Amino acid sequence: MNAHLMPIAAAALVFASVVPAAAQWINYPTAGIPRLPDGKPNLSAPAPRTAEGKPDLSGIWRAGRTGEYGYDFNVAVNLKPEDIQPWAQTLRQQRVQDFRKDSPLARCLPVSVPFLNFRGLSQIVQTSGLIVVLHESPNSPHRTIYTDGRQLPKDVSELNPTWLGYSVGHWEQDTLVINSAGFNDLGWLDVGGHPQTESLRITERLRRRDVGHLEYEMTIDDPKAFTKPFTLRADKTLVPDSVLLEDICDNERSGTHLVSGMKLAPEILAKYAGTYEFGPGRQAVVAVSGDQLIIQDSAHPADRLFVARSETIFLSSVSMASVEFVKNAQGTVTQMVRREGGKSETAARSAARN
Repeated sequence: MNAHLMPIAAAALVFASVVPAAAQWINYPTAGIPRLPDGKPNLSAPAPRTAEGKPDLSGIWRAGRTGEYGYDFNVAVNLKPEDIQPWAQTLRQQRVQDFRKDSPLARCLPVSVPFLNFRGLSQIVQTSGLIVVLHESPNSPHRTIYTDGRQLPKDVSELNPTWLGYSVGHWEQDTLVINSAGFNDLGWLDVGGHPQTESLRITERLRRRDVGHLEYEMTIDDPKAFTKPFTLRADKTLVPDSVLLEDICDNERSGTHLVSGMKLAPEILAKYAGTYEFGPGRQAVVAVSGDQLIIQDSAHPADRLFVARSETIFLSSVSMASVEFVKNAQGTVTQMVRREGGKSETAARSAARN
């Protein structure tokens, strides 16, 4: 996977074989961008406009991130449990338990519109009547957004369901509004495994505030998977003097080697419950939820759900973190070791069981 993409999921990382292209034309000056006296792009200059007077959204944009882990990991991070249909919540938890081995990304299939817009780089190519969006993400087709006045059919069942749906756009003053429908039910809205159904509709609003900043908002409305529509916001920043790199997924041949998580007996999981001290001012509280562990770490509040990889090692459901529980000679759990990105942190278990 190329340098622009961060690690995504344990299954995808271990078994993916992604072939990046050579980095041609990196740092080649992008034409038409205002420059400061030192030659650097002036990202606060007024937004450019097309010959028709519309804001020109063209450029390479980096997705914004919110919190420790972005919406690409969990689109429902701000929702309450009752905002998600029970079957969708159950399916998402099962996908986490299976280490996302059947995710589209792990299977070399296209990822979703939310994933593409809240992670990595994309390039907008704006023309009269049509906007094309290219993505630096493995095995993801481009999006075509028609701005020539055509409308989506009132009955979206007339559309042949696709991974990225069908999109039309119109301008509301300086804001581009994109309406999309006609999605299939195979896509995952995020890395965590929230499902999408054929009833999904997505509305996006884009406004180029200046040369270097694109205000971005997405409303997800899928009544079969969620009990109400919800809106996500994360602005994008321009990446001038750069190009998208080719990113090819070639791990389908390894798909048979993807494995699920383990299900441990409740009495084994109960041995890990308690409070662990990393140091002054930081502790982690471990609790059992079904066949998974909930770890409330004050330094990583968004990283809570962990799935068993072995009897003592658990993997995060939203990051590349793992925790390992260490026992003494008597078989009593005395420490928890958290590992992520080559960094290892050890927490001592408090004497009193919680």
